[in-house]
Amino acid sequence: MNFKRKRFSYKLIYVVLDIIISFAVPLIAFLSFYKPVGFVDNYVPCLIFCGASTVVTIFLFAIFKIYRIVTKDIGIFECIKMMTIAFAIQIVELVVISLVPALPRFTEFIFAWLLATLAAILLYPLQRILVRVLNIAQIVTKKQNRVRTIVIGAGATGKIVVDESRRNIDNHNQIVAMVDDDPNKIGGSLANIPIKGPIADIAKIIDFYKAEEVIIAMSLIDKKRLHDIIQLLNTCNVRVRRMPLIGEMEGPNDKRIIDVDLEDLLLREPVKLDNHQVVDMLGGKCVLVTGAGGSIGSELVRQIFKTHPKTLILFDIYENSTYEIQMELTRKIREENIKDINLVTLIGSTYNEFRMEQIFKKYRPDYVYHAAAYKHVPLMEDSPAEAIRTNVIGTYNVAKMADKYHAKKMVLVSTDKAVRPTNVMGATKRFAEMIIQHFSDVSKNTKYAAVRFGNVLGSNGSVVPLFRKQIELGGPVTITDRRIIRYFMTIPEAVSLILQCGLFAEGGEIFILDMGKPVKILDLAEKLIRQAGMIPDVDIEIIETGLRPGEKLYEELLLDIDNQQKTSNEKIYIEDKEVLDADVEKEVKDIGKVFDMDDVNDVKTLLAEMVKTYHVKEEDEEE
Repeated sequence: MNFKRKRFSYKLIYVVLDIIISFAVPLIAFLSFYKPVGFVDNYVPCLIFCGASTVVTIFLFAIFKIYRIVTKDIGIFECIKMMTIAFAIQIVELVVISLVPALPRFTEFIFAWLLATLAAILLYPLQRILVRVLNIAQIVTKKQNRVRTIVIGAGATGKIVVDESRRNIDNHNQIVAMVDDDPNKIGGSLANIPIKGPIADIAKIIDFYKAEEVIIAMSLIDKKRLHDIIQLLNTCNVRVRRMPLIGEMEGPNDKRIIDVDLEDLLLREPVKLDNHQVVDMLGGKCVLVTGAGGSIGSELVRQIFKTHPKTLILFDIYENSTYEIQMELTRKIREENIKDINLVTLIGSTYNEFRMEQIFKKYRPDYVYHAAAYKHVPLMEDSPAEAIRTNVIGTYNVAKMADKYHAKKMVLVSTDKAVRPTNVMGATKRFAEMIIQHFSDVSKNTKYAAVRFGNVLGSNGSVVPLFRKQIELGGPVTITDRRIIRYFMTIPEAVSLILQCGLFAEGGEIFILDMGKPVKILDLAEKLIRQAGMIPDVDIEIIETGLRPGEKLYEELLLDIDNQQKTSNEKIYIEDKEVLDADVEKEVKDIGKVFDMDDVNDVKTLLAEMVKTYHVKEEDEEE
């Protein structure tokens, strides 16, 4: 209510000012050029005319919504609108007065009319512009801790950033320069801010202006160009933010300034996979997702939900995160009035064979996406039996039930650490792949496949949340080795791959995504520190802690990249199928011995006997 009263008060003030202008301007102009002889003959007609002019002006301003203009945001368009209405009124006045018979001293009248017209078209917008100028001046004087900022892009989007910095009291950016590649703009100015260039010289420009932050305001560029600019800024000790690209905008008036996100840190185009066929495959079907509460599992659930399956089963051992994704989808069902999806949430363990059979027997899922797994490398080194229980026996139980109850396809979520594994987690995931290939050979009902990909940015336990937390606490940022490299992808990319590979699954394939070049963990840490506006090893120290047990300097996605097979999607490859010379059924039964073993290294040794590419390190054996 107070806000409405305040808004009404502002409108009333402008109405009063406009009344004064519209009445006084023609009266003063008249008195400037005419010397009245008689009050009735001269003043009364003039006062009637000024009053009529005032009524018409206020009426037209109201009709054309001039009083709805937010003064602190007034721009050229609004000013032109007011000036046009005022000029139109003056033209009408000229026509009306010209019709008066025996108009005395025509020359003086024309001068009076020109004076009134000029004053009117200037004074109406001027009073509002002055209010905006005073508002900007007030904001500038009130702002504390101004951040010297450079805007990359001297176009319309750059102007939005400048306007936002000037009118928003909560925005602490002081725009000191703009940078562009357009030679017609370089050397000029926009909104009284100098334009420099080209963008390739951004490091020198940042040093010259002592800038602390850079905002990329180029909404029409593609991701590759954005990545190139971010790469140029990597050596500069500034915080980097940006405006959304056109494809990222949430509406025509989206004026957010956002931090450089995880996809930007990849410095590559995000992989786009066509999931139209996925909709055709899963729509109206029963789909089971194990590990539904995890980072990958929950995104799988979200994307599968969009295909409108008949029944979507969320299964996980951890109740809290599973409950969160259940509530998210339940809310969406309610808000969008969705009636064709039966959402089922179940708690349990994949290594509980009886529980798995209960679920398969009751719901008989058409498609199974198996994301339930232990994935933390160091923790699994200390608890190898639990890694085997979930990653091996759990996978076997799910695969067995998929065959027994005639699921059409089962897709295993695997990892690049399954390639020549040096740790328990990787070895158990390789064992899981072997189980999938085994069931592919023996099943007459179900098609099996595995999807192998690298590290997932932003997932639970990944380095990005860890680094950000360490930066927030003031450091140090810890990395195991400055030479370590990893393949990275975002969660939506990983899930889109999993769903796409479900289409291609015909029997025991291991699918791999072309993830581009690997990323140095050190580079990633430095970028996150700079993103926070600090200097690596100056404001935030980066220290090495040494490789953890079972950790590699680099990961591999394929055993032999020269023999990889392409699919119809240029980003997805298939590893040549390995001929299994092992009795997987017997090995799964024998691996149960680990639950009676007290010694961790005995468990690892037994696992190594079954996964031939896994070798227990000598230091582990000596412990």
